[in-house]
Amino acid sequence: MRSDGRKADELRPITIIRDFLEYPEGSCLISFGRTKVICTASVIENVPNWLKGKGQGWITAEYSMLPRATQQRNIRESVSGRIGGRTHEIQRMIGRAMRTAVDLKKLGERTIWVDCDVIQADGGTRTAAITGAFVAVADALIRLKKEGVIEENPIKDFVAAVSVGLINDRIFLDLNFEEDSAAQVDMNVVGTGTGQFSEVHTMGEEHVFTKEQLIEMLDLARKGIDELIDLQSELYIINQETGEWERSELKEVHSKG
Repeated sequence: MRSDGRKADELRPITIIRDFLEYPEGSCLISFGRTKVICTASVIENVPNWLKGKGQGWITAEYSMLPRATQQRNIRESVSGRIGGRTHEIQRMIGRAMRTAVDLKKLGERTIWVDCDVIQADGGTRTAAITGAFVAVADALIRLKKEGVIEENPIKDFVAAVSVGLINDRIFLDLNFEEDSAAQVDMNVVGTGTGQFSEVHTMGEEHVFTKEQLIEMLDLARKGIDELIDLQSELYIINQETGEWERSELKEVHSKG
């Protein structure tokens, strides 16, 4: 058993609360255990200059962490005058994950701007941000279709993300901060509802890993992603004949763990 009582292959308790903020076209608060992230999706009626006239949209992301999201206060990056390399990496990862799930041609020449703000951090902030960002983006796109701004809903598939780690030669799912700090190997995996992977980041902290361990970590990540997508799917009704997406009546969902 782990320090929080979970088995090696168990996610932390997951909660998604949609419409968490009033003004964005889509928003949610997502919790992976003690990690909490507010995700919003805003619709901007233009695209970057390099996309103008090409008849397609774009999805981009910003990620930030409140100064007291952690146990000790951190200086805001906006105050320090520069965005750190880790933040750039996470922002790009969120944007890529959302573009995996959306047909940008059907979006038209408009941008979905995703903001992921960590209000409390206990490991897995980027994976929580990706999983929550999908809900915010999907709700925003459903709203655009309902209001007649776009003709077809551009959502292609669900997308979610989870971490896996090798600690003392054992593999664990969904690492909290304590586990992440102790991991010999850390992996962040993004996957779709059709069982495919869109991104895999694996890094050994002064350690190496075998092909067999890599496959085992991917299999465990897939299990976690499937559970997260099952939770996301409770928020939507999908017409199997037309492929059309609608919001379910649920305002929030909770994992059974």
